Amino acid sequence: MSRTTGTVRIVGAGLLGASVGHALATQGVDVVLDDASRATLTLAVDYGAGRRARPGDAPGLVVVAVPPDLTAEVVAAELAKHPGALVTDVASVKSAILDELRDAGADVSRYLGGHPMAGRERGGAISARADLFLGRPWVITPHAATTDAQRRAIEDLALDLGAIPVVMSADEHDASVALVSHVPQVVSSLLARRLAEAPENSVSLAGQGLRDTTRIASSDPELWVQILGANAGPVVEVLREYRNDLEHVIAALEAPDAPGARRAIAEELAGGNVGVSRIPGKHGTSRRFSQLVVLVRDQPGELARLLTEIGEAGVNMEDLRLEHSPGAQVGLAEISVLPEAEARLLAHLEAGGWTIAGAFA
Repeated sequence: MSRTTGTVRIVGAGLLGASVGHALATQGVDVVLDDASRATLTLAVDYGAGRRARPGDAPGLVVVAVPPDLTAEVVAAELAKHPGALVTDVASVKSAILDELRDAGADVSRYLGGHPMAGRERGGAISARADLFLGRPWVITPHAATTDAQRRAIEDLALDLGAIPVVMSADEHDASVALVSHVPQVVSSLLARRLAEAPENSVSLAGQGLRDTTRIASSDPELWVQILGANAGPVVEVLREYRNDLEHVIAALEAPDAPGARRAIAEELAGGNVGVSRIPGKHGTSRRFSQLVVLVRDQPGELARLLTEIGEAGVNMEDLRLEHSPGAQVGLAEISVLPEAEARLLAHLEAGGWTIAGAFA
């Protein structure tokens, strides 16, 4: 049963807004959708994310899911239009929005910012899904005028969506997302930009490592200009540290045989090992897994057969990544398992005739 009651109004029926609508609607919540684009609104309603507004609607909660450069303006308008409603948003920056609302004289006592750490490479109402937020952090940023009841209301919303509420200040949020989201976007995009005019023979050698590090480089540039501009200060701080690290590596590589050069490179790389070990794993835990890389023929049913054999071995698969081998009708399946299950699964797969391309922790 939904913790969120009454009518919920969602302004912005794109990926995030429509996904909130789908998740709440499946729980019987009365969801009202609005969008500046009639086509987007019609599509979201047709897909079942909510209904159109009707005269007399009195939402108790308004969720603003519009681009960051419009968020404060729309939040202020919703606060004025619905004096009995608590208004939240899903924008990826928080301090700038709160400051803009205060400067505009808006009633921030009924505004409580939020940010779901979820998304997809493709946006729009057609890409929305009810399980988009499942298991993902939903940051809530209370301020001086926020009440406990308001915080609980947004926590209930996050829980209804299957998300994990995380409470932090707006400044702490902005510094955090600069580190784990905004700077990675910049770095990924700059790395991918080097491929734009690279020789075709070079690009043809690309493997999973390049795909992993450039996956988010396909994101919408217009949206990211807004995000980076609104969170420029924290992003610049992280980028300066990144630049310093890069300059250390460049200096060492310019004279790789100089005393201490190789140690300097090793220490930068080892620092990366330490950092990646802190990234939460499955279910938010810090537990690390072992990987088996299995050769899979590129033909119908082979991957399903592999997964069946893993189940028959009594091993729980913690994660799966697939990589195709350029120019060959085979693929590589990287299976992540608990370290104590690695030897048992390896023996079972080898007995079943599977080719193991690698095993590592």
